[in-house]
Amino acid sequence: MFTSKIAKATVLCAALLATTSFGYAKTLKLSHNQGPEHPLHISMQHMADKVAEATDGSLKIRIYGNGALGTQRESMELVQEGTLAMAKTNASELEAFEESYSALNLPYIFVDENHYFDVLSGPIGDDILAASADKGFIGLTFYVEGARSFYSNKEIHSPADLKGMKIRVQPSPSAIRMVELLGGSPTPISWGELYSAFQQGVVDGAENNPLALTTARHGEVSKVYSDDGHTMIPSIVVISTTVWNSLNSDEQTAIRAAAKSSMHFHRAQWNEMTKKHIEQAKSELNVKFIEVDKAPFIEAVLPMHAEAAEKSERVGSLITRIKALTQ
Repeated sequence: MFTSKIAKATVLCAALLATTSFGYAKTLKLSHNQGPEHPLHISMQHMADKVAEATDGSLKIRIYGNGALGTQRESMELVQEGTLAMAKTNASELEAFEESYSALNLPYIFVDENHYFDVLSGPIGDDILAASADKGFIGLTFYVEGARSFYSNKEIHSPADLKGMKIRVQPSPSAIRMVELLGGSPTPISWGELYSAFQQGVVDGAENNPLALTTARHGEVSKVYSDDGHTMIPSIVVISTTVWNSLNSDEQTAIRAAAKSSMHFHRAQWNEMTKKHIEQAKSELNVKFIEVDKAPFIEAVLPMHAEAAEKSERVGSLITRIKALTQ
């Protein structure tokens, strides 16, 4: 029993802070599910470079992409337990861990990209990032990912076109409710399984930003992107509360500053790369992009705002604050 406890403690320490053979540098492991060419990976590398620079190499972040350390949910559970230092996830996944994030997942809660970024980069965003400290993790920064829309092998012009369609969603109550209200059949499937799910007819469609068509090659199996822009769901980099508390104040300051820097860096490169990837999806994968009238979509899902506010006073307050920024 004693030997087992020692072994478990050894593994825990190794996962938390991988230390060099000289014992001088701490290395925090950061898990995410995208490839090295994805804007999210590039932005996280920007953050890692800034941390190393600010600490003269005494604190480093080592990034593990392509789900090498587990799915987003698995990584989040490891972060909560303190057996993984950091992870990139998104607001859809996080609402199961901290209700505050569900306010960001509501369809059409943001009127445009500037409103979206103002919320994330200001006091509202800071409040949401800090809300989960007692739940095992702390949010460090948001990364915008543009608007999400439906893509399939048929044109979706109105909610009526979604009737009976099996739509892949993230394991998020908000995403499931949204697709239900629009008449579709929500089908939670992990990101890594979605390509084959399209091929095998397990799903008829999915919803994401345009980069999914190229970076995940979904444009090979889904040929129509219907630009309804129903949600703007950010990615979030989180750190284990246990790991955070083990860092000194200078290290914490370096991480905070690097995370904020990477947020602005990411916004600039995201918008530029999105344009390029849309053109790539059209020219190389023959994906058809169509504009749709958003009004019937908005009307169908607007009850979600009231439902969320009634369910939670905390979320209701966030909804009110988010909408007030447009006035």
